[in-house]
Amino acid sequence: MSTTPPRLVEVRQNILKHNDLVARELRRRFDDARVFVVSLVSSPGAGKTAFLEKTLATMLTTHRPTYRVAALVGDLATENDAIRLARSQAPVRQIVTGTVCHLEAAMIEKAIEEWRDLKMEDLDFLFIENVGNLVCPSSYDLGENLRVVLLSVTEGEDKPLKYPTIFNTADVAIITKADLADAVDFDAAAALRNIQAVRPGMRIMTVSSKTGAGMPEWLNFLAASADRRVISPE
Repeated sequence: MSTTPPRLVEVRQNILKHNDLVARELRRRFDDARVFVVSLVSSPGAGKTAFLEKTLATMLTTHRPTYRVAALVGDLATENDAIRLARSQAPVRQIVTGTVCHLEAAMIEKAIEEWRDLKMEDLDFLFIENVGNLVCPSSYDLGENLRVVLLSVTEGEDKPLKYPTIFNTADVAIITKADLADAVDFDAAAALRNIQAVRPGMRIMTVSSKTGAGMPEWLNFLAASADRRVISPE
């Protein structure tokens, strides 16, 4: 039976400790600037970018009151997601991670420092779209106020059981692509049971970025959370 070498365990612990220190400082900076930070995590293809694009566009235009919003987007190689999100007219900056399958607090810190034409004090909300992955992001605090995990109806109802850690470290679960539920025979009741089995009492919302279904509930929840400032994972 193989075991993890002690040196490797020590290196991992040191990396996470450093990340937590940077995240704590980021959270302080965000709180001082009064910007509410929301991170989005999901597997590839769950609809994160479409969901965030709809969120940004609505918050900037049709939602009342409108908000000052911006987004940081993580991806392994391309800037495709940032280009897509820019259609919302929100300020967007891409973080290209190379071979790293998640965002880290130091990456967020560096991106903010290099974002010369945007000040945190000028924002109400900052969204962080993580790399599509349900494993690595669960271990890395980014200084966010709210972590949202997305699950699409096309992925199957047992995703929370297969990846419990990411659901345990998230504050809210969003079921996406609701307009395809009937076509893929999605069992909503089973999905809800599985989420609650992993994270009892978790807030769950169902949305369709295509039709807009569920978006008002999501946006009202965001506004209320920012006003209360009750979700802050210190």
